[in-house]
Amino acid sequence: MTTPLPLCIIGAGSIGMRHVEVASLSPAVQITAVVEPHAPRRAELSAQGLTAVASIAEVPAETRAAVIATPTQDHAASASACLSRGWAVLVEKPTAATLTEARALVAEAEAAGLPLFTGHHRRCHPFSIAARDALAEIGDLVGVQGLWSLRKHDTYYDVDWRRAPGAGPLLTNLTHEIDLLRFFVGDMTEATALLSSARRGFVIEDTAAVAFRFAGGALASFLVSDAGASPWNFEASSYENPIIAGSGEDYLRFVGTEGALAFPSLTRFGRSGPGEIEWSKPLARSPGPAFERIDPLLAQIERFAAVASGGTDTVLCTGADGLAAMEMTLAAALSGKSGKPITPAEVPGDYTGV
Repeated sequence: MTTPLPLCIIGAGSIGMRHVEVASLSPAVQITAVVEPHAPRRAELSAQGLTAVASIAEVPAETRAAVIATPTQDHAASASACLSRGWAVLVEKPTAATLTEARALVAEAEAAGLPLFTGHHRRCHPFSIAARDALAEIGDLVGVQGLWSLRKHDTYYDVDWRRAPGAGPLLTNLTHEIDLLRFFVGDMTEATALLSSARRGFVIEDTAAVAFRFAGGALASFLVSDAGASPWNFEASSYENPIIAGSGEDYLRFVGTEGALAFPSLTRFGRSGPGEIEWSKPLARSPGPAFERIDPLLAQIERFAAVASGGTDTVLCTGADGLAAMEMTLAAALSGKSGKPITPAEVPGDYTGV
């Protein structure tokens, strides 16, 4: 039996405790400590039977890996401190507060030969992994249409920071979709965005319409909104988040030269007979396979443990992938502010989308 990976979790907020939850369930890892600077919170953790310490310096010596779930502005400092100790690192998205910090962190991990991953866990769903093979069946990709829209309840915005610059759905929610599209299709090279705050009237956008160009020539259009009620979003489609009502409706459509694919059901539309596929011939509809529902955070931490123990993985979001998702998210934000297409190279290293 493989020895569990000794792992610490840095940050004991809501997402940090989700990592504690899945790590406690997994035989692949053993929690050595939870790092939490706030003394009353440490007392609560200790009462739960967890080893709680105030700083990374106090983490037990046998630790070999870390999950970082602190506020974004701390990601780079904590990740760097862990890498300096020779630990493998999984840092929640975004990889760092700025592109400059994220680039330095990726370079540090590469120089040290240590695994660095960003917590874009949606990749770990079985239907996400299967989508890459399914896309190969629809020919050369022409384009992608995406719709992520749900209506956040009014009291969600009673918290001041949720109405502050940077808290809109573009930076908060679209970044997940960008990473998933990159996982499916590959590199993006350009973003063009329109922003609107017409429905809620806040200083932040409530809706964004974004067009992307992929390196392979395909195009994508994506509408993201937290003001529009709909069944079309990842959370409802996948039943991933228990506080968001499920729908089972597909929210992504991929169009290729040989057919089309809906996600996450992986319903495929393709050739119905011999000869050229063209508009006078109906497309044959093939239902996608059934997938077991899993906890993607549990799958992610077990994949992380396998890599930290010397294995390889083609699913997890590497630090470089997390950096690329940041670049395109910020390119979309800058495009919305400037009114012109933006490439990743045009995004300043200190730009935060605000």
